[in-house]
Amino acid sequence: MSVSEPQFPDGVLAGPPFALGPGERMPGLSDISPDEGLIEDLNVEDKAVEQLAEGLLSHYLPDLQRSKQALQELTQNQVVLLDTLEQEISKFKECHSMLDINALFTEAKHYHAKLVNIRKEMLMLHEKTSKLKKRALKLQQKRQKEELEREQQREKEFEREKQLTAKPAKRT
Repeated sequence: MSVSEPQFPDGVLAGPPFALGPGERMPGLSDISPDEGLIEDLNVEDKAVEQLAEGLLSHYLPDLQRSKQALQELTQNQVVLLDTLEQEISKFKECHSMLDINALFTEAKHYHAKLVNIRKEMLMLHEKTSKLKKRALKLQQKRQKEELEREQQREKEFEREKQLTAKPAKRT
């Protein structure tokens, strides 16, 4: 089995470029573009592709795995921070609600004091009205008594005048 040397198309280097001197042209080069025909002529074996892929993966995979792990840690830390933040927010809400409750109790005390004052005023007014009613009843009874006494006085005077008036004597 003989191994033949690979054939390179025109424009593709077959050896190291340092063998050429300054101003020398590469033998077999034409004036066409160096990329022309390169893809068609290049025979790529599956094993080489697999090795290149493994090399590429072995080169980048550890960094990607470290980055993935770092992102997972960051995500977990963010979840922990969010939970802590939610707890702190709930504590602030509780404090705020406690302030609201304290304000309500203060307001309730204020209105309770107002109610106590109103009740005192109502009791005082009730006492005054009771006294006024008693006084009015006494005055009414006194007036009725005076009116009755006047009426009795008039009747007495009328009777007295009646008795004082001359009565004609009856002749028998």
